[in-house]
Amino acid sequence: MPWLVAGDHVIASLEIADTRRSRRRGLLGRDGIDGALLLEPARSVHTIGMRFPIDVAHLDAEMVVLSVSTMKPGRVGGYHRAARMVLEAEAGSMRMWGIEPGVQLETEG
Repeated sequence: MPWLVAGDHVIASLEIADTRRSRRRGLLGRDGIDGALLLEPARSVHTIGMRFPIDVAHLDAEMVVLSVSTMKPGRVGGYHRAARMVLEAEAGSMRMWGIEPGVQLETEG
């Protein structure tokens, strides 16, 4: 299983949605997620049909965090032109993990 890493610290388990089908499904139909979901490529997301609020981090091509926001179910997120990936997790996770703009993330495993 892949891991989300910041510096030399493992932050969370990671699912990677890198096919059209897996990106389209995302977190739809779930009641929550342990860890995070990385959508690649992606520049925006929505929470229409979702059952829980999520944190969303837009990442550039080097996985540097560009922005972080929280989205309630039933919303359409903004398009982030510089983003190449989007990281999703349950609301409150990004703050708990210390993910904020400027943080360099990596995947391992």
